[in-house]
Amino acid sequence: MKRLHTLTLKQLRALRAVTEQRSISGAGEQLGLTPPAVHSQLKILEDHLGAAVIYREGIHAFQPTPVGAVLLSAFRRADSAFQAAFDQIDALLEGRAGQVVLAAVSTGKYFAPRLVARLRKDRPDIAVNLRVGNRDWIISALNDGTIDLAIMGRPPRQPEVTATDLGPHPHVLIAPPDHPLARHAEVPPQAVLGETIILREPGSGTRLLTQRFLDRLGEGQSYQQIEMDSNETIKQAVMAGLGIAIISAHTVTDELQAGRLVALRRPDLPIMRRWYLMHRSDSPPEGAALTVWQDVLSYRGAFLPNYTQRPAGSPAQ
Repeated sequence: MKRLHTLTLKQLRALRAVTEQRSISGAGEQLGLTPPAVHSQLKILEDHLGAAVIYREGIHAFQPTPVGAVLLSAFRRADSAFQAAFDQIDALLEGRAGQVVLAAVSTGKYFAPRLVARLRKDRPDIAVNLRVGNRDWIISALNDGTIDLAIMGRPPRQPEVTATDLGPHPHVLIAPPDHPLARHAEVPPQAVLGETIILREPGSGTRLLTQRFLDRLGEGQSYQQIEMDSNETIKQAVMAGLGIAIISAHTVTDELQAGRLVALRRPDLPIMRRWYLMHRSDSPPEGAALTVWQDVLSYRGAFLPNYTQRPAGSPAQ
């Protein structure tokens, strides 16, 4: 069995050039080699194979022998495969192809799929993998380096991140439309604190925001609370009359517009936060991740839900 490792691309290129140019000198000009160098490559190839690869005399001079034809056919397939591989490598290095892990906090699931769909349409050769979790999980994933980019609210202290503003993120205090507080032009602090407050689970950014808001409102006064682990469960609980809750306006856009929920009114509501796209400062995005970063910023928050506050208790349009 012939040893493949003794075969070289130089030998195969010499064989192809000679059969294309029908001369040793022509092949040398094509390859930038001297005729003796071309001849040497062919001789080494033939010595290894123990057979001629080109005819040197007669009407078939410089055409491939059956052995040479087999080699040329394999070389053309290999050359095409290598060219395709280099095209893919260029696409990876230039950020036109690759895989990107984009994480979003749980509240972001109301717009992140739409964002990923747009990215995949604009960049069909980049596989954008969306992962969703609460704030603590996102921070842990940034620490571990298991995600490339993250969408969340207030940037963490650790790890250090580079964060860019994507757009507004309003939070509203929701109640069922027939709730007594829905009739108030301005809900008093004690009225809020007298209600059962429905909180997200520990580790949620919305929970932290709610606790800070209520602590400011009541100056540390205690309040009755229950805990639920998803925005959907909280919405259903509020509609069922189990309590009131602070929640991202982006998660209740449909319910507010349909009048199934109302946003209670106070001068300090809605609580305005911002959405940020971020990456670890010590791991700036490269390749496909850089392309996705630039694309998301170029959308200028167009993927975020629109929120227009409607007076509490007013009929749905």
